[in-house]
Amino acid sequence: MYAAVDLGSNSFRLSIGRHDGETIRVLKSVREPIRLAAGLDANGDLTETAKQAALSCLVNFRVALAAYRFDAVRVVATSAMRVARNGQAFLPELEQAIGHPIEIISGEEEGRLIYMGVASSLAAPKERRLVVDIGGGSTELILGRGLDIERVESFSVGTVKQSLSFFAGGRIDAVSFEHAILSARSHFEDAAPPYHPHNWSQAYGSSGTIRTLADVIAKNGLGDGKLTPAGLDALKKRFIEFGNVSRIDMPGLRADRAGTIIGGLAILIGLMAELGIAELAPVEAGLRMGVMWDLYLRSMHRDRRDESVRMLASRFHVDEERATRVADAAAMLYTQLKPADDSLVRLLYWSAWMHEVGMVVSQTGAHKHGAYMVENADLPGFTAGEQKAMSRLILAQKGNLRKLGGALSDPDFAKAVLALRFAILLMHARIELAPGQLRLRMKSRIDIEAARDLLAEHPTISYWIEKEQEWWDEAGTDLVVKPI
Repeated sequence: MYAAVDLGSNSFRLSIGRHDGETIRVLKSVREPIRLAAGLDANGDLTETAKQAALSCLVNFRVALAAYRFDAVRVVATSAMRVARNGQAFLPELEQAIGHPIEIISGEEEGRLIYMGVASSLAAPKERRLVVDIGGGSTELILGRGLDIERVESFSVGTVKQSLSFFAGGRIDAVSFEHAILSARSHFEDAAPPYHPHNWSQAYGSSGTIRTLADVIAKNGLGDGKLTPAGLDALKKRFIEFGNVSRIDMPGLRADRAGTIIGGLAILIGLMAELGIAELAPVEAGLRMGVMWDLYLRSMHRDRRDESVRMLASRFHVDEERATRVADAAAMLYTQLKPADDSLVRLLYWSAWMHEVGMVVSQTGAHKHGAYMVENADLPGFTAGEQKAMSRLILAQKGNLRKLGGALSDPDFAKAVLALRFAILLMHARIELAPGQLRLRMKSRIDIEAARDLLAEHPTISYWIEKEQEWWDEAGTDLVVKPI
């Protein structure tokens, strides 16, 4: 049993599903039109009204979730929370309301999860396809073959802003539509070539906006359910005839969606024109289905974050043998230090694997280069928070500890730093530890018990331990060495 919660820019959605053989069957789905992107003020902050609506919705979602027992729950926030200046500050309140951690995911990660959801619902393992998702705050384009993603991009144009910007007061006319379409095209024109039809055989639309447009076109005799330039143009003319959003009355279109669907229509017309798409097939899958598949794959130890780490390390010519030695040693030493929980275990392992990526820039300050690269790299599967934590660990691998600020006040993070630094020390000294040769403890101080033969056979290790004593002393923690 899995639950996926999508805190979108237009709507908040909850899906509950069960893995059933080769599929995930959706048992319950809830949608609340929060319009978070419309709740951004002139300074880019979420207003109190928008925040209260969001909190109220998540309290209701928490009640719905409490009725089930889950293997995993994942809550993701998209464009509006990415751009809101007070989004990070508001996050703890949202997490308290729903009772689960919330991840603000990048546009690229959003696109990958969308594609995963779409690909899982299609029975065409070798099909080359384009997936289009038009959300409230952003639009994602994903190119892939079967389950494999080849290219993903996120564009900062969505239904809410487009509707508010070009159809002020709900007024609909030909000039406004033309300006909205040209604006949409301008977002895609530079990036268009890789997504032209010669690079794929079928195009799919995965968002609620696209499915609604297809439904309205079919139910009003403007097309057959597939989206074509002719059908979209016919719908545009029908909207113009109404003259105002408040007067739109068409089968298939709920009143609460009319205000943003016009912006979505303008984006889709512009996108299809710019990319040369003749036909787009709506599909009943997307972000939430992708989130549930991602949770399932993680439970089966097929975590795509492993692949992301290996790919980044390979791209920057990291020595795999050295990376593995450091990662294994760091994991072993961290276990000795007995962290309060396992939340940093995998992040430490991946950080150790990537600790030398900065060498591709320069040996001098490689840890600083590596930290920047890992925090800002496109790492599929990782959240921004996870990448920031790994970046801090990589930065902490050598030198003074003052650069970490107050991060060492977290006991488990301090233990992870200690484990990584000693793992790297052992790798540089070419030491293969035998059982019982080195023991670490960290409470109010750091206690290191090292076998006498280890210190005798590797004289440089005593020097490096002395340097560690200096660094940790500067950071306010005593480090005591005892030969055994």
